[in-house]
Amino acid sequence: MIHEILPVGPLQCNCSIFGDEQTREALVVDPGDEIARVLEVVARHGLTVKAIVITHAHIDHIGGAQKLKQATGAPVYMSPNDAGLQKMMAAQAAWIGVRPPEPVEIDAPARDGDRLMLGAAGFQVLETPGHTPGSISLWIPTENKLVAGDTLFRDSIGRTDLPGGDSRQILRSIHAKLFPLPDGAVVIPGHGELTTMGREKQFNYFLQGL
Repeated sequence: MIHEILPVGPLQCNCSIFGDEQTREALVVDPGDEIARVLEVVARHGLTVKAIVITHAHIDHIGGAQKLKQATGAPVYMSPNDAGLQKMMAAQAAWIGVRPPEPVEIDAPARDGDRLMLGAAGFQVLETPGHTPGSISLWIPTENKLVAGDTLFRDSIGRTDLPGGDSRQILRSIHAKLFPLPDGAVVIPGHGELTTMGREKQFNYFLQGL
């Protein structure tokens, strides 16, 4: 499977572009900004965007979704539990000193256990609230990859001091939904370097004792 990761926007959100070599269909996760770069990757591989998935409704992850939707016609998936946060785009923009993005209409809910197909690969939705009420992660068994949004990072976890954050809930999410994944699973966090589940279980200070 084609997989390119673009750090986009002022907060360098990791936007993932997945493409199936047979169907030439693509799935884009967290198009927070710099949509021209995302479309360049899609065009370079000869792909058609089939779905846009938002791991949570923070501006750095959802900010470019409307532009990508307009350019591709692809439906946008997000947990309905982040609908309230999505309505706070003006406030979120003020937090980081940028202009509010164009609002995007969510076309379909992303709920725990849902599976989005890209060719033969299933992207399984895991509800992992804590960073936000509607945070999700995507587990791709055939690729042994986890797109973790801002739930889990290399050596850290998502911040919980913003509206809707819950420090106990994020740890419960990681323990219940992410710890059962294979130690060799590659974790693509919302920002920063890639890691593995095994590494984080062993070395991540915030996960000790879980």
